[in-house]
Amino acid sequence: MKLKIYQIDAFADKVFSGNPAAVCPLEYWLSDDILQNIARENNMAATAFYVKQRNYYEIRWFTPTVELNLCGHGTLAAAYVLFNYENHNKNSIEFNSFKSGSLIATKIEELIVLNFPAINVKEIEMSEQIISGFDIKPKFAYKSESEYLLVFANEEEIKRVRPVFETISQLEGRGVIITAVGNEVDFVSRFFAPQININEDLATGSIHTLLIPYWAKYLGKNSLTAKQLSSRKGHFYCKYLNESVEIGGQGKLYLEGNIFLS
Repeated sequence: MKLKIYQIDAFADKVFSGNPAAVCPLEYWLSDDILQNIARENNMAATAFYVKQRNYYEIRWFTPTVELNLCGHGTLAAAYVLFNYENHNKNSIEFNSFKSGSLIATKIEELIVLNFPAINVKEIEMSEQIISGFDIKPKFAYKSESEYLLVFANEEEIKRVRPVFETISQLEGRGVIITAVGNEVDFVSRFFAPQININEDLATGSIHTLLIPYWAKYLGKNSLTAKQLSSRKGHFYCKYLNESVEIGGQGKLYLEGNIFLS
């Protein structure tokens, strides 16, 4: 069996930036074991698989070790492949995730804009476990169902903070987002997820479902720009729509090829 594979740098303004994701178009769903093995072999933060249905595309995302409930950069990468290489001739795509429902991707000039459900966070106590996870103390701590959101004083602290991964890995949930007001953009962030074997993710679309509502309310504006301050940097164009958020970014093709399965 021969499968197509693409490697896309998502939320990237050039190759070697943003977050790389593999994309595998499928004619039908393969077994979970095969999908997981492909993702493990790819050894990237996410491999996106999709199957075309009549009016939409079913989509799933895998890390090298687990299946994800939602993956922003994997969705953007899949949309980029469809818009540019797999003959999708409309300006919007409806994806349907078995775990996250309907997800819409729209092409607006060079940007691909994802519409995802907005997620609100609740303020929590600044526990000793949270404080000991970093060498700089956050100002505020919040929690969604899956992630911690820690607010720091400024962009410089986000850049130079040192996470203690052993401590962070013991926090319940998918990972920890740290964030602050940006110097040249509205807000900056980093994301640490040793719980799912990703010490620091490079450019994470899904965390912006929390970040956009928080910063829109804090800054009093619904259109925002953002940067993820990983080693490769991720660039985001954001909009708060109350019940949902728009997360925009570019994709860049790095690799196109084939997978051979015996």
